[in-house]
Amino acid sequence: MIYVDADACPVKPEILKVAERHGIEVTFVANSGLRPSRDPMVHNVIVSNAFDAADNWIAEHAGNGDIVVTADVPLAGRCVATGALVTGPTGRIFDKTNIGMATAMRDLGAHLRETGESKGYNAAFSPRDRSAFLETFDRLCRRSKNNQTPGGQP
Repeated sequence: MIYVDADACPVKPEILKVAERHGIEVTFVANSGLRPSRDPMVHNVIVSNAFDAADNWIAEHAGNGDIVVTADVPLAGRCVATGALVTGPTGRIFDKTNIGMATAMRDLGAHLRETGESKGYNAAFSPRDRSAFLETFDRLCRRSKNNQTPGGQP
């Protein structure tokens, strides 16, 4: 299963394309409306506007071998802890080897913004980011499918 933190996800079409090729179900989770799909492999979950409602839903459902797409570092950490394969929309992998550093850098950035040391501007999403995501996401789909077959490597 693929779970997508969908409210501000810039790679939804790419997710659908790759997931269809691999035959993996996709669940988009958001606080607001999502475009309905007639594809039985695509599910939409609309959660309340409560703080972190989408994150909480994804963290409760994602498990070992599932794929999660999110730019939210705390959500990524929660999903990595369950054994999910996690990537951001720029193709950045979050795993046990780097989630601690990603969390620390996020916290540092938040502190610098709060103190006025940094304006906190994010770089625009680029074609290079989209390409990196496609490569990473396809690799995670293959890995996830291998985990679901007898003898698959984790």
